[in-house]
Amino acid sequence: MGLSDALSDEAKKSAIIDEAVKLVDDEVASKSGISGFAVKNGYNAVKSIKPGFIKEAVGHLLPDMAKKLEPVWEDGVKAGNPRNHFEKNRGLVADAMLSVSDAKVERSKSGMVKSTYKMLRGSAKKHVEEAVPRLAGLLEKHAG
Repeated sequence: MGLSDALSDEAKKSAIIDEAVKLVDDEVASKSGISGFAVKNGYNAVKSIKPGFIKEAVGHLLPDMAKKLEPVWEDGVKAGNPRNHFEKNRGLVADAMLSVSDAKVERSKSGMVKSTYKMLRGSAKKHVEEAVPRLAGLLEKHAG
């Protein structure tokens, strides 16, 4: 079963979204230094202005991201170790995910979301790449 298939099951979808939100929370919390400070402040600003926004955003982004990520995961399945393949292709995974969020943010009506995203976008690929091991664990659990 792929992640898209798992997301089509409403009972599983809710659990996957909750785990993905926790993954984002954990990744943000793990950031340090100046860029970590910016990420944490931007993330907390969005959360405080619109409570529930992160879960809502994950719910909207996840189906499109799943479609973009599944070919990379499936290549790993064919190679015999999808998690390892996914982690070795962090840049490809990050580009796929960011292409979805870039398109969604571009269509957003929220100036706050757009400006915060634009401010953080330059370092986003590095941060997404750092999240790939946790993301691989989520995929392994639900799509493996």
